[in-house]
Amino acid sequence: MPQANLDNLFYDGLRDILYAEKKGLQSYRKVMRAVQSEELKAAIEKHREETEGQVERLNRIFEIIGKRARSKPCHAMDGMVEEAEEVMEEYKGSPALDAGLLAAAQSMEHYEIARYGTLASWARQLGHEEAEQLLRETLEEEKRTDELMTQLAETALNQMAEEAEGEDDEQAAAKPKGKAKA
Repeated sequence: MPQANLDNLFYDGLRDILYAEKKGLQSYRKVMRAVQSEELKAAIEKHREETEGQVERLNRIFEIIGKRARSKPCHAMDGMVEEAEEVMEEYKGSPALDAGLLAAAQSMEHYEIARYGTLASWARQLGHEEAEQLLRETLEEEKRTDELMTQLAETALNQMAEEAEGEDDEQAAAKPKGKAKA
């Protein structure tokens, strides 16, 4: 068992986020096929490209600290991806689908923001200045992505989902209620 210290905790955290980023990349492919909004597709595609760069940055960080770049399962990300898949199944074809997928994506972003913030602090504490800079660069990308997703939700997707719900209610109210008994 490795020595329980901040250096090993930092390495484990890097392994965790490497797995999370790779899992996210796999998930984005599925989500892109399900998403209905062109704006959301564009945002996810942009972030997918950023994530590829983030994985490269993580690999560089492993080199900097002299450790093998190897991931370890991130159960948090596995759970969030599972939730996104449930949304895809349960809301397929619904106007609420994109709002649900956006919420799932933001959950992933919030996890990554928390992870990168912690890892950057640990890198600073351990004297890994270059690693800290790379982690902070990724942290800023994650924050910008979260802001973009919030803006998308507030300006379009949530409203579309709500308006569609109102239309469904109106259509249900306008439907004949069956034959009246004499």
